[in-house]
Amino acid sequence: MVAPADPDDYRTRSLWLEGLPGELEPRPGLKGDRDCDVAIVGAGFTGLWSAYYLKRLQPDLRVSVIEREIAGYGPSGRNGGFVLGGLVGPAAAFGLRGAALAHAVAVTNVAVDEIGEVARREAIDCGYLKAGALTVATSQPQWQRLQSAPGDGQLLSAAETEARVAVPGVYGGRFTPLAARIDPARLVRGLADACERLGVTIYEQTAALSIEPGSVRCATGSVRAETVVRATESYTTELPGQRLRYLPLYSLMIATEPLGESMWQELRWPDGLLIDDVHYLFFYAQRTTDGRIAIGGRGAPYRLRSPIDPSNERNERVRERLIRSLKRAFPAAAQARVTHHWGGPLAAPRDWSMSVNYDRGQGLVTAGGYTGHGVAAANLSGRTVADLILGRDSDLVTMPWVGHKSRRWEPEPLRYLASQAIITTLGSADRREDATGRRARRVIAIRPFLPPRH
Repeated sequence: MVAPADPDDYRTRSLWLEGLPGELEPRPGLKGDRDCDVAIVGAGFTGLWSAYYLKRLQPDLRVSVIEREIAGYGPSGRNGGFVLGGLVGPAAAFGLRGAALAHAVAVTNVAVDEIGEVARREAIDCGYLKAGALTVATSQPQWQRLQSAPGDGQLLSAAETEARVAVPGVYGGRFTPLAARIDPARLVRGLADACERLGVTIYEQTAALSIEPGSVRCATGSVRAETVVRATESYTTELPGQRLRYLPLYSLMIATEPLGESMWQELRWPDGLLIDDVHYLFFYAQRTTDGRIAIGGRGAPYRLRSPIDPSNERNERVRERLIRSLKRAFPAAAQARVTHHWGGPLAAPRDWSMSVNYDRGQGLVTAGGYTGHGVAAANLSGRTVADLILGRDSDLVTMPWVGHKSRRWEPEPLRYLASQAIITTLGSADRREDATGRRARRVIAIRPFLPPRH
């Protein structure tokens, strides 16, 4: 275990937060009781997109956002910076197939361009670049999985894949142009500023103690509202009665020092192209705006007593695995110094499927459960939340994730044992496939617990 992030220094939480220009001075917190029309708990992507579209659509609406830390403190300021559409959840969980499935996927893909359009309109300098995403298969079992995996994109031969990026030993790949690179912290912080320009009030360093119909109760006062939105993602599990709503899992990342142009030419890695692979414990990587490789992956241990804690944000074993992935996939950068290591918790519903729910009678809205694929999904949710609250008869409110209910996870220690079994089995399956080139069938036993990517 490496040293945890400094809980008192927001910039230590990720490469992205460290690189933000200017000060990270928290906005004023809530003092006393306040009234508004819509109270949103959580100043991450879901909460801020909801606030943004509500005010764009109805400028006279009084919207307040309550945030325990600062805007972008959580996964919105720490993720891999992939803006990628696609279903967040198995098609079967949403009852989708055929034309309905194709339409739902197309709806998710709209978020890729929408985020770029808002960044342009609001002058948010977040490095948005739509250059597509490339998934590479580096073994025969991976190539078989990739060919049968759900999702849009063009399958590529080994030669076609190698022509796009110099990853050794590829068997093939899949490319989609419907993806963009961002600096997530600059996007979320810029979105918060845009919300304030529209008249949204953001209370930072204000913890919500309870979220109830008509009210958000905090230690320093309450915000009363006709509609309350819970946009707390993995942190939902820390609210009363919500511990089993999600499985909070950590995704960790590392970043290299800035690489020279000659090294990028050797890697044949065009600016903006997102890259991931088909290991069970897969990596995802981007070429950052300042010329680094930022690469992340799953596999951080789940802790029974403290599933969300700063000590979980860095882990030596996962760091070493990510360094091995870096060296294996991008050998030209094998000697580059690793300068950053960080992580954040993601929310995994029991069926790995996102949802947006609105109880109009109680005035309660919930949105989330993105399983680590939330940059585009949160924009989709924010637009959907706004349409639901304002009663707009849009295509978004008819989507199958609207009103979707995931059952809760099993109680501890069953949830802990399941998470440990998943990570252990996936890691051993990867090692077997890398060593033998043959499919690891041990994953079949845990497949009911896995997201659709596997």
